[in-house]
Amino acid sequence: MFKHSQLESVKAWLADPAHAGLPLHARIQRAIRQLILDGALGVGRPLPASRALAQSLGVSRDTVETAYGQLHAEGFIERRIGSGSFVSQRTQPMASRGKARRGKAHSVSQAVLGQRGTALFQQGGVRDFLAPRPFAPGVPDTRGFPLATWERLQRQVLKAHGSEALLHSHPQGMSQLRQAIADYVNLERGAHATPARVLVLTSSQQAMTLCAHVLLDAGERIFIEDPVYHGARRAFEAAGLECVPVPVDDQGLRVDLLQASPQPARAVFLTPSHQYPTGATLSLERRLALVEWANREQAWIIEDDYDSEFHYAGRPTACVQGLDAHERTLYVGTFSKSLFPGLRLGYMVLPPQLVAPMTVARTLLDGHSAPIPQLTLARFMEGGHFGAHVRAMRAVYAERRDTLARLVRRHLGDFVEAKVPAGGMQMPCRLICDIAEQDAIAAARRAGIDLQGLSEMHADGQGQAGFFMGFAAYTAEEMEQATRTLEQALRRLR
Repeated sequence: MFKHSQLESVKAWLADPAHAGLPLHARIQRAIRQLILDGALGVGRPLPASRALAQSLGVSRDTVETAYGQLHAEGFIERRIGSGSFVSQRTQPMASRGKARRGKAHSVSQAVLGQRGTALFQQGGVRDFLAPRPFAPGVPDTRGFPLATWERLQRQVLKAHGSEALLHSHPQGMSQLRQAIADYVNLERGAHATPARVLVLTSSQQAMTLCAHVLLDAGERIFIEDPVYHGARRAFEAAGLECVPVPVDDQGLRVDLLQASPQPARAVFLTPSHQYPTGATLSLERRLALVEWANREQAWIIEDDYDSEFHYAGRPTACVQGLDAHERTLYVGTFSKSLFPGLRLGYMVLPPQLVAPMTVARTLLDGHSAPIPQLTLARFMEGGHFGAHVRAMRAVYAERRDTLARLVRRHLGDFVEAKVPAGGMQMPCRLICDIAEQDAIAAARRAGIDLQGLSEMHADGQGQAGFFMGFAAYTAEEMEQATRTLEQALRRLR
């Protein structure tokens, strides 16, 4: 028979809400199996008769018999006619390990990772993307997306392609989408693109990871903007690259300092259209100088054009890739900001010599992107819906930017000074009071508001204290309420 503690352990399994989805016999079977794995039921130990255990647990005898039958099928117990059920001899190694575990205090050991795994863990992080709170930066307004149009186009895709749309896509991406992307960046961004040079990906973050692993070796240097988008720096550092910061001013990256650097580098990463986080636009002179530097040094330019669609003061400057006659530039784009993050589609426009190696490397990472969203997006772009949506949201975001600027001046003027951006989806705010950046961010988080610190984007982590306030996804009413809440949280700190 079971000891009292063992019987109570089985009863606890039955009552645990975490196991409520399992049928009764499965809960009993797993409870007894765990007792065996832990060594609490030793080899050869008899189990209670099914009728007696059923009575003790308040279940039917058939339920216990089903549990015993499963334990027997898995080799945990032996059933002897006329004698009963016993813990199997085959569980001897399990019993030894169970006794060893019970002989020492329970503790959760730390995972032993490789160097790259450790770097990935230290540089990364997990954010709750399911329900973004004000003022989470980089989040588009999905409530204004034309879902009915998207649904209609997706039905057309399924009707036209049938079960073929359920198969793998080419790892470089569906040809229809690559054509649509090439047409778009050529027209709107002044790029030199062909469908053969487009590689469809899940995101710009995947693009940076590919660049880090394919273009450079661990230990090699890459120039990055200072301050810089933290996701890029983390991707490069996780790949073992040495990031060499180059200061940014109101004309973008200081290319003269890059050229004069005593530390040569194999590549440079930059956000020239709308520098993240300062909002500066790289001047034409610096763009041309950067192209010549890359050609002379046989280095690569990784151009992240992350939200160039949302430029509120005239047309955005043409991309660097379109100026590069030497084909040393990799152009990175994403639809997560312009459409919706759940789409999980981005792309690179590559120099011809990099298309094959990047496609093979991408295949090793995750194979391919889902065909149905690709084909639907292609129709969305071909039909003019993408351009119409971007134009509509550009107007909405510009109005929300101005609304947030007014709210910051009205409610947060004692604490921060806002720099109204010419484009993008977030507004940098510089702290002008004696509140520490991390204290402000922590207080906001406790109040249900997400802010991103500015100082952490600098190479030494000692840049101007402040935070980003995203405005694209939130209505004027939502921003006003959140701004008042943030004001109260900051006043409590003072």
